Amino acid sequence: MVVVDPVTQEIIEGKLAATVDEMGVVMARTSMSPVIYEVLDFACGLLTPEGELVAQMNGITLFTGTFGTQVKSLIALYGEDLEDGDILLTNDPYSGGTHACDFAIVKPIFFEGRILAYAINVAHYLDVGGSVPGSLAPNAVSVFQEGLRLPGVKVVRSDRFSGEVLRIIRENVRLPDVAIGDLTAQVATVRVAARRMAELAGKYGTDVVKTAFDHLLTVSERQARAAIAALPDGVYEATDVIDGDGVTTDPIRVQVAVTIAGDRLTADFTGCPPAVAGPINCAAGALQSAVRTIFKALVAPEAPSNEGWFRPLTVIAPKGSVFTAEKPSPTGWYYEGSVHASELVWKALAKLMPERFSAGSYTSLCVVYIAGRDGTGQPFIHIEPQHGGWGASKDGDGANALIALTDGDTYNYSVEVIEARFPLLVRRYALNVEGGSGAGRRRGGFGVIRDYEILGDDVSAYCSFGRTDTPPWGIEGGKPGSINLLQVEDGGKVSNFGREPHIGLNRGDLVRIITGGGGGWGEPHAREPEYIRRDIEDGYITREAARSQYGYEERVAG
Repeated sequence: MVVVDPVTQEIIEGKLAATVDEMGVVMARTSMSPVIYEVLDFACGLLTPEGELVAQMNGITLFTGTFGTQVKSLIALYGEDLEDGDILLTNDPYSGGTHACDFAIVKPIFFEGRILAYAINVAHYLDVGGSVPGSLAPNAVSVFQEGLRLPGVKVVRSDRFSGEVLRIIRENVRLPDVAIGDLTAQVATVRVAARRMAELAGKYGTDVVKTAFDHLLTVSERQARAAIAALPDGVYEATDVIDGDGVTTDPIRVQVAVTIAGDRLTADFTGCPPAVAGPINCAAGALQSAVRTIFKALVAPEAPSNEGWFRPLTVIAPKGSVFTAEKPSPTGWYYEGSVHASELVWKALAKLMPERFSAGSYTSLCVVYIAGRDGTGQPFIHIEPQHGGWGASKDGDGANALIALTDGDTYNYSVEVIEARFPLLVRRYALNVEGGSGAGRRRGGFGVIRDYEILGDDVSAYCSFGRTDTPPWGIEGGKPGSINLLQVEDGGKVSNFGREPHIGLNRGDLVRIITGGGGGWGEPHAREPEYIRRDIEDGYITREAARSQYGYEERVAG
């Protein structure tokens, strides 16, 4: 029996963390899509030979929770038919993934003839074909409208790219050079991981490395169970509404029951509706990841993530639901569905753990695609997730302009990059104080307003915003937050949109993205006058709003 001493264990865990961080640096420096190297819409990880996550970089939160399900699906697909020098590609939402735009590159890392680990990199591609530029038609009713799917192919054999696979990709996407550039960047990252793992195994031996993997997972599991066991047993329920699916505006009512029993937690989504016609569905892998995001925030938000933390977690959901969609249900805007799954669990646990969980947030990534041709006649596709207002917590106001909870370390574009790369001029980028946020003893955070002036011709846009009708929820008497909205100004005419498949744009038009403010916590009249006065001085609230929402002047006079 191999025993790993504590010092060696720490060294190995440090090497794992350094390796995934190095993968991230390589990806950001070598990729070709601004959504990858600026927004950081990707994530990297390392897994055991059985497909259990042992290390990840701080990337897209919703990607890292799918690493294990995607790698295990590839292990089941290939069995023993993997060789040193193979690299696999999958972007299948029904085999543990998210949507077709997220390419997962997976390398089995061999050492002395046996698989020591798997390296994975999942990144969002600007375009993978389909019915619209960017591939995410907000009104898609079938996965076949959402672009090319490659559900587990060997993109590299014997360390050489497969010419056939590269040709298939090139012939099915609108920006082939960008796609192939991003693909080669992903491959470079998993090759870096293979070198670093070979260094580790060469120094300590495979038995020591694998034992260190097991120890890491076991310790994390033990800590997660202890954190759950310290909470009161019970069933904690929540309901919410998804505002339409892109095909209709009908509200979609969803629910969860979170059960804590001893050292285990179960999230049961039984009772949620079947998969809807539009593309806000998510598949089972994305649901697992969405719940894991909140579970990790509950048990150990600061600790590096690995599979061990999630062993005490069970997710129950009937097949074919809005959260467990199956082929051919569309999943292009899966994050609009999966983020509601996260918020449901968040909402259910908020009163139980007020020091960890806040009131409702703006939730939706509020993504807008703007596509067309630039001044040189070349096609362009601009995609950018937007930040918004988070809910207040028991002891603090909500965060302003923070990315949605499933997106982790996603950044926004710098204004300079947008204006350099696309025929767009950023006219305004400011907090959405006009729309406000949820009033309360602690108020919600503010969303943002971002204005783009169109500088080109033959340009169009589409979008899929959630929380356009149902605002973020408040807690303990706190008021709801504000909704998300897309506006287009055309010659003085203003049009409002939520989930819209096509918006024709002319040179000079203004596209305005408005993200909502978070919900409040506690009764507004319990807010201290000095906090209200500070918000007035900072321009966050007018005296009239302070009077109507908080009774400010009467309280000061009294």
